[in-house]
Amino acid sequence: MTSLRRRLLVLVAAVLVLAGAATGMVLHAADRADRADRPRSGDPGVGTGTVTLRQKDRLVFVNGTAGPHRKAVASVPSADPGHGRIASDLECVRFYAAAGTGVCLQSNPGVLKQSNRALLLDSDLRTKRTFALAGTPSRARVSPSGRFAAWTVFVSGESYASAFFSTRTSILDTRTMRLTPSLETFSIVLDGKPYRAADVNFWGVTFAADDDTFYATLNTANKTYLVRGSVSGRSVTTLTENVECPSLSPDGTRVAYKKRVLSRTDLWREHVLDLRSLRETPLAERRSVDDQATWLDDDTVVYALPTNGKVGSSDLWSVPADGTGSPRRLITGASSPAPL
Repeated sequence: MTSLRRRLLVLVAAVLVLAGAATGMVLHAADRADRADRPRSGDPGVGTGTVTLRQKDRLVFVNGTAGPHRKAVASVPSADPGHGRIASDLECVRFYAAAGTGVCLQSNPGVLKQSNRALLLDSDLRTKRTFALAGTPSRARVSPSGRFAAWTVFVSGESYASAFFSTRTSILDTRTMRLTPSLETFSIVLDGKPYRAADVNFWGVTFAADDDTFYATLNTANKTYLVRGSVSGRSVTTLTENVECPSLSPDGTRVAYKKRVLSRTDLWREHVLDLRSLRETPLAERRSVDDQATWLDDDTVVYALPTNGKVGSSDLWSVPADGTGSPRRLITGASSPAPL
């Protein structure tokens, strides 16, 4: 064999070895990417199926587990929330439902800016109406009868806070489709006196069962207040200070909320307020909760907390509403719970 042929054979062999190594690297990278999208050890699997708002004894939420169903509206049995997760085709950033009516807030990145919208849903999660949103989705609620829906978004560019985000909260009458674009148009009674200010913000609406009364957070002059409002009267009245993201109990007697524990910090503690006595009870959850809690029943509240070690993911936790007991993780990889 000539030296030239030997050199050619050595060169071909080297090319094949390098090609094989490169192929192995590509397959290894693809396998790692594929495994990253699969549910991690301890995470539940997600099945596809029919999710409706007519189902009883189900807990509906936004799925946050890795994979193709991330952000999908999903449901689990209320009695066994750690298993049997079924995902729909509907994707939301925030979601809530009651009495066969749902609201889904979506946010899609665009070339120049985000496209944000609210979807009013029927009991089969079909879109009845679509509403453009003025900013990034934050909170969503539906009244117990399904008559009203509310949502809050973060907006920027307000004249009084041009360097910061502010909020805008809307209420929709789902029967007449009359939309109140901003609660800032409602009249305000603060500490017993009519009040007006340029820096007024509202967020975190929760509805009573009478199809008129609601509660929300009012922010003005660097203070937050719990307000009781009337949809028909287009007015709100302050009840007490340092209340954010209220959630009315099913029996209508108490409000769960997050209370700022250190001024000018994003540290909150979950409390329950008795609306008759205005006596507040700190709950057993001692971690900072930046969420609008939901009542599973008259005795238990549930809320989202960031998942340890997973950026952009959250888990649902529950805690007794009377201050006793201890928190327990209800569902991994989930947010925006709505009990049916």
